[in-house]
Amino acid sequence: MPTTPDPDSGDATAGESESEPAPTNWRLIGRLAAITVVVTGIDQLTKWWAESELAGREPIELVGDLLQLRLLYNSGAAFSLATGMTWLLTLIVVIVIAAVIRASAKLGSTAWAVALGLLLGGAFGNLIDRLFRDPGFPEGHVVDFIDYGGLFVGNVADIAITAAAVLIALLTWRGVSIDGVRRGAAPTTEA
Repeated sequence: MPTTPDPDSGDATAGESESEPAPTNWRLIGRLAAITVVVTGIDQLTKWWAESELAGREPIELVGDLLQLRLLYNSGAAFSLATGMTWLLTLIVVIVIAAVIRASAKLGSTAWAVALGLLLGGAFGNLIDRLFRDPGFPEGHVVDFIDYGGLFVGNVADIAITAAAVLIALLTWRGVSIDGVRRGAAPTTEA
């Protein structure tokens, strides 16, 4: 008998029917949603803190020059790429959010729920800035305040997006698909 995905391990094998869609796993969607809300909330709270505590101040050294707190407003993407194209970045983020929400109906892995929750939380955190901060909808500047040795300045949303990218790459490398099925693994049978 073919095995089914184990939503908690992400280690299911490829033995189930490809033609039959898996039922929606509401428990995993709930985890994804909870992670999204927590990441978005922490991101917005830390940005509020940064604006109230770091505005007009010299950088605060946490680890010498390697890690500092410094308030900046970014109109572009990471590394200030696409500066002046904020409206396009906003549109791209909205498309990514829609794609992730659509893909979440296939969730069969806790690891994928975590990865997508981190991605959505980070995307929503920066989207809120783009929609509601100066200079205005949909071209608001993102609040950045974590300076990584002068290489770039980011925020909690950026950390979540980076962690999601690493986790997605790891899951893909291991052959674990969003439905929790491990591709390339031999089907197992129950005794």
